Amino acid sequence: GTNSEGKALIVTTFSSHLARLKSVIEFGKQLNRTIVFLGRSLSKYVEAGERLQLVNFSKDAQLVKGRRVGESFLNKIGKNREKYLIVCTGHQGEKNAILSRIARKELPFQLQGGDIVVFSCSVIPVEVNQRNRKELEHLLKQQGARMFTDIHVSGHAAREDTRDLITYV
Repeated sequence: GTNSEGKALIVTTFSSHLARLKSVIEFGKQLNRTIVFLGRSLSKYVEAGERLQLVNFSKDAQLVKGRRVGESFLNKIGKNREKYLIVCTGHQGEKNAILSRIARKELPFQLQGGDIVVFSCSVIPVEVNQRNRKELEHLLKQQGARMFTDIHVSGHAAREDTRDLITYV
């Protein structure tokens, strides 16, 4: 239950983690948002999973691949940010991933204060990833994004969850 009214909602995780992607889709459906998978690697893994009949995400989510398609779609999302759940690559801070490009303002979608970014996985603890992720989080914070990190591993509330609880009480 994060209060996400009027806010963009972005989730980033491993493209290959189909089980986690399935739970992200269920989360998006509960929030009544259109689920959009952005990025080549996500499309590649989802299509492979569907060919092997492991998943059927196409019925619940839109797969957007190709730079131009992604950019025009991001434009559309920006106009109705509260209606979409963006699932994209970039949780390790990879330079060419969708999330990094959004953070660097290279795509036609601007973050606004209070927009929510969920990192549904930990940083792989190697120096380059840690440095890239720190840089990415810095850019996201500068733009006012609320970040939820490592959410799939923790058994207790994170700082942002506690903030929401206090607000509700």
